[in-house]
Amino acid sequence: MRIAFQIAVRFLSSNKGQTILIALGIAIGISVQIFIGSLITGLQKSLVDTTIGNAAQISIVSDADDRLIERYEPIADAARRREPRLTAISPVLDQPGLIVDGDRSNSILMRGFDFARAEQVYEFSERLVAGRLPERDSQAVIGIDLAKELGVQLGDLIEVTVLGGVKKSFTLVGVFDLEVQSVNKSWFLANLEAVQDLFATGDAVTAIEIQIGPDEVFEADLISEKLTPILNSPELELTNWKVQNASLLSGLNGQSVSSYMIQFFVVVSVVLGIASVLAISVLQKSKQIGILKAMGIKTRQSSLIFLFQGLILGLIGGVLGLVIGLGLSYSFTIFAVRPDGSPVVPLFIDSNFLFLSFGLAVVASTLAALVPARKSARLDPIEVIRNG
Repeated sequence: MRIAFQIAVRFLSSNKGQTILIALGIAIGISVQIFIGSLITGLQKSLVDTTIGNAAQISIVSDADDRLIERYEPIADAARRREPRLTAISPVLDQPGLIVDGDRSNSILMRGFDFARAEQVYEFSERLVAGRLPERDSQAVIGIDLAKELGVQLGDLIEVTVLGGVKKSFTLVGVFDLEVQSVNKSWFLANLEAVQDLFATGDAVTAIEIQIGPDEVFEADLISEKLTPILNSPELELTNWKVQNASLLSGLNGQSVSSYMIQFFVVVSVVLGIASVLAISVLQKSKQIGILKAMGIKTRQSSLIFLFQGLILGLIGGVLGLVIGLGLSYSFTIFAVRPDGSPVVPLFIDSNFLFLSFGLAVVASTLAALVPARKSARLDPIEVIRNG
C-alpha cells in the first residue's frame, strides 16, 4: 500500500498542470456547492426570522362564540411541564377598536399583553423607535405607520371607541416598528388588564401564544400534537405557523429541493470529470504500469495507485473548495447589500455542512477513481510492453 501511495504521488507530480486543473475543477465544484448551500440556508433563516422569528409559532385559541379562554394559567403551566422546548408563553387579548378623529376613523386591533412575558416572544423593546413600553393601564404603544397617519406624538392622548360605544383615552408612550406595514398600521398595544377592563372580559384572553426554540421551528406541528392533551375544553384548539403560512412553507421546501438538485448535479459533474481525466491517465501511464506489473507489482496495488490519486485530489480540491466557497459567501454579503448597508442575505455558515461538503469531495473523488482503477487492473503487462 505504501508503494502504491508513493507511485500515485509520483504520477501526480510528474504532470503538475493536469493535477492542478483537476484539483481546481474539484475546488470550483465544491465551492459552488458551499456557496449555494450557504446562500439558500441563509435566505431561509432570514425569511423565517423575518416572518415568524419574533412571533408566536404555536397558539392556543378558542372556537367559542366569544373566542375567550377562561383559566388560561393552568393551561400555560401544563404546557411548560409537558414540553421543555417551549421558550416563551404569553397570553393575549385581541379585540377590535376604532380611533375617530373628526371625519376620519382608523380601525385598530387592540392587543392586551403582559409585556414581561410578551417581550420573550416579540422583543418589543428592541422594536421601539421612540418611547417605552406601557407601565400603567392608561398607557399604550402603536405602530410607526399608525402614528404617522394619526399625526400623534409621545404624550398625546388617543381616544379609542369599542363595541357598545365605550370609550377610553390612552396616553401614547411608545412607537414600534415590526417591519410589517399591516401590523404597524393596526396594532394598538396596552396592558392586558387595561384591555380586559375595557371589554369587560374578566380574567380571560383570546389566545395563548407560544414560542419554541429556533432549532425546533420546523417541528412546530409535531410539538402542537404533543401539546394537544393539555387542552381542557373541546372548544380549544392548537394552531401553528406551518398551517397558517402554508405558502411560505411551500416556498422554503421548493428552495431546499432546488438547492439539493443543484448540489447533486455539481457533484456528478465533478465525479465525471475526475473519472474521465484519470481514465485518460491510465492510457498515458499504461507503459509504466505494464513495466511495474512485470517487475512484480500486484494487480491490487496497481489499482490502489489510482484510488490514491483520487483520494489525494479530493483532499486538495476539498480544502481549496472550502476556502473559495467561504470567500464567495463572504464576498456576496459585502457586495449584495441593502441601502442601509446590511447584507441582502445574511451569511450563515454551518460547520456540519462544511465538513459534509469536504467529505463529499473526498469520497466523490475516490469513487471516481474506481473507473481508471478497474482499467489498470485489466492491463496485461506483456501486451503493453509489446505494443509500447
